[in-house]
Amino acid sequence: MRVVYSAATEHRLANGSIDFARSSTMRGVEQEHALSLAMQEVRMHQLMQAIEAYARHHANDSGLALTPVPGVRMKVFSQPSSRFDAVYRPLVCLILQGAKQLVIGKEERLARTGQTLIVSADVPVAARIVEASPKRPYIAMAIDLDVALLRKLAAQLGAAPSKPFQHMRTMFAVDTEAAALDCAARLVQLIDRPGAIPLLRPGIMQELHYWLLSGPHSAALSTLANPDGYAYRLTPAISILQAEFRSRLTIDRLAAAAAMSASNFHKHFKQVTSLTPGQYQKYLRLIEARRLMVENGFSSTSASVEVGYESVSQFTRDYRRMFQAPPKRDSLRLRIGPGKVSDDGIARVT
Repeated sequence: MRVVYSAATEHRLANGSIDFARSSTMRGVEQEHALSLAMQEVRMHQLMQAIEAYARHHANDSGLALTPVPGVRMKVFSQPSSRFDAVYRPLVCLILQGAKQLVIGKEERLARTGQTLIVSADVPVAARIVEASPKRPYIAMAIDLDVALLRKLAAQLGAAPSKPFQHMRTMFAVDTEAAALDCAARLVQLIDRPGAIPLLRPGIMQELHYWLLSGPHSAALSTLANPDGYAYRLTPAISILQAEFRSRLTIDRLAAAAAMSASNFHKHFKQVTSLTPGQYQKYLRLIEARRLMVENGFSSTSASVEVGYESVSQFTRDYRRMFQAPPKRDSLRLRIGPGKVSDDGIARVT
């Protein structure tokens, strides 16, 4: 179900879309379906209002609002953005209003109002908000996936293990289901009840992961949780890259962490992340250097040294190739412009 809020729809919401569905001339199954859609429409509208109210007081300049509920972030942005690059952890992101374009390697997706974006691996993403305005801002809510919980539930559900060589899609958009929307709304309700977070959050997260594993893309999520699958085995190597990207890292060390030969590690790492290990490390270095220049006022020379480059000229070439502008000009544009480097789904490199 893809919901688009027209002026007529908003008027109907204000006057009770459930009554609208009940008073229609439809009968039986059709009326039940219309009532279900109307109720989901109301839930989505209420969730949007709650997120806007919270973001109004807690969002940073890029519209990103962290919450006291672990793994839950919100974003409200009132205009289209320039491209921003980040490393996404496994997550689900409910697009409640507006649209975002995302690119992972050669794979491109457009996530729109009423859809849920699912990212099933630690992958580099180039993204930009393409539909947003002051009257109808981009509104989204991101929730981190718990791989250990996915693995536990997949075992309990008796999900068939995916084949190790099975191709894995790392990003897809699906129509938001009522069950997932309900879980998201209950997580937001916990913000005003911090004492309830440790008691209620685990159950809500388990329910959310259950519905995701029961959905149309359960195979991809089961692959992420399969201990014999390459996505799962690559996790220790990716963790090393994210923690030590400033240092020199050898393929042999990363391959050993994944319990693979160097050639197999190289092959499957690129299959999952769309980049080679060397390109992945370079990506991490460059997005961190960009953040240091934009948020901390580092010079390009200082930023290049901080992230592990030995040659400033090589850093400048790599930076220009990735961001289509030299470091100084790009960082100045981001400091004064609407496009920022933070996002609702990013795993910030620290």
